[in-house]
Amino acid sequence: MTKPFVLIVEDDPRLNEIISITLQADFELETCLDGNTALERLKHSIPAIVVLDLNLPGTSGADILAHIRADNRLAKTRVILATADERQAETLTDAADIILLKPVSPSQLRELALRISK
Repeated sequence: MTKPFVLIVEDDPRLNEIISITLQADFELETCLDGNTALERLKHSIPAIVVLDLNLPGTSGADILAHIRADNRLAKTRVILATADERQAETLTDAADIILLKPVSPSQLRELALRISK
């Protein structure tokens, strides 16, 4: 059985790596360090899950989330927002599937990702 595909969009290289290590056993992964690269990848792939930071260089996480929700190809893509900005996250609760406030617990992230990928 193939593993579900997860796109990780996080501009902090260390946190990007932590998220990757956390999910690599259960998911096929690709990472992006900026919003523009993420939008480009979303043109050519349909991830099961996008782990998305809100404050990104290039295109913002909120704009990427809006793009995902507006694209019929990505209708089944689940979005986990990972952000330190609680106020901004609250404005996106209807569009995101899960919101995790940083610092994110790796075990919680893995458990939630596994749950929503089913």
